[in-house]
Amino acid sequence: MDYIRVTKDNLEKEHICCAISNNKDVQVSSKKAWLADRFDEGLVFLKSVERGKCFIEYIPAESAWIPIHADGYMYIDCLWVSGSLKGHGYSTDLLNACIEDSKEKGKKGLCILAAAKKKPFLADPKFLKYKGFTVCDEADHGIGLWYLPFSADADKPQFRECARHPHIEEKGYVLYYTSQCPFNAKYVPLLEQTAADNGIRFHAIHIESRSEAQNAPTPITNYALFCDGEYITNEQMNDKKFLKLVNG
Repeated sequence: MDYIRVTKDNLEKEHICCAISNNKDVQVSSKKAWLADRFDEGLVFLKSVERGKCFIEYIPAESAWIPIHADGYMYIDCLWVSGSLKGHGYSTDLLNACIEDSKEKGKKGLCILAAAKKKPFLADPKFLKYKGFTVCDEADHGIGLWYLPFSADADKPQFRECARHPHIEEKGYVLYYTSQCPFNAKYVPLLEQTAADNGIRFHAIHIESRSEAQNAPTPITNYALFCDGEYITNEQMNDKKFLKLVNG
């Protein structure tokens, strides 16, 4: 498999794997706009030449949109291989490329989010463990911060205190999300309309800066849904799934 590094120079012409529609689709344009602003902060987006979901996205942890203390580490936003591309060792290829690049840049190691049991849109803990990652910190609901240090004496990354116990004061359904995940551009407005049509108390909070993300009340900033103050899920929903959740 050959891989392509997406940069400012080729961003417009390259598909971005997690949203394969054309550039006029709101999901694609939203994700590409978010990426364009991150490249100067050190973000790397490496993908397969094959059209499909096979890519890794990582950034220096100091610039990551996640509430952690991990100075000197590289944070993996997403490592995703799916469909017909699974089972060929591409996840290992992408991870190895990230490791090599991070070492060349003098990083202490890698870190990434995963749950004790596999959750949608989070890394597979079995794969991480197989590759030598271990849990260095844990928030409520089994959400762990995993790390792969490059030296035995490297300090451990940690969650910021605001994210250890996800809870908010606002009642009703409250969604925190970023534009990092392209699906949000399509499905968040759909949930807002669905809630309005059905008289459901719903408030979507769009995290639009690194500072907001690093101080969010949840370890997962891409998508975190709360109900009456309590964290529920990080799984993106369409209107039917949302109504099923609401109606129990």
